[in-house]
Amino acid sequence: MAGVNMFDMIKGAAGGMAMEQVAKQFGLNGSQAEGAFRALLPAVSGGLKRNTAQEGGLQGLMGALQGGAHDRYLDDPAELAKPEAVEDGNAILGHLLGSKDMSRQVASHAAQKTGLDTGIMKKMLPMVAAMAMGSLSKQTKQPGVADALMGALSGGGAQSSGGGGGLAGMVGGLLGGGQKQQAQSGGVNLGMLGGLLDADGDGNPMDDILNMVMKR
Repeated sequence: MAGVNMFDMIKGAAGGMAMEQVAKQFGLNGSQAEGAFRALLPAVSGGLKRNTAQEGGLQGLMGALQGGAHDRYLDDPAELAKPEAVEDGNAILGHLLGSKDMSRQVASHAAQKTGLDTGIMKKMLPMVAAMAMGSLSKQTKQPGVADALMGALSGGGAQSSGGGGGLAGMVGGLLGGGQKQQAQSGGVNLGMLGGLLDADGDGNPMDDILNMVMKR
């Protein structure tokens, strides 16, 4: 799974129809929709990294991925037109970003980067969050990935020194690999989440929006 990132998974979901559905809902062309996703996804991935750095964060993420059925937003684009998609996305944002004010800041910053209307960015953000969780959910359903993660979380090798073994190595594979920054919490080398941080696929995990989320 090396090289996989959220943007690529979302863009390719349902033969490209998932992103097209969002573009249609907000009156955007393809290029505008791609730009909006690239601008918003780092905030979601930054929130995920911050949460997994906390005690019990990885366990919580796995529980949400296994029980949330978020992958339906990528498999069936029609689901994105339902109110439940926004409700689900807002619940995710509440957990990842912590406040509506932070969500507004993310939307405003993304609007400045893309030249798109701030109101559109605010409405898109919950859907982007739901689709981002869907992309991770689909990755956990790859053969053996979920079992290996849950086994590690149960005590089967959760410790890692950063060399790619145990839970850290498995998480690195799950999220697409990436830079091995030396951050350690609860026995998990959080630098292995570099692939997740490069959520917008531009090769640069630390853009302004992600920094804003991580420093809050």
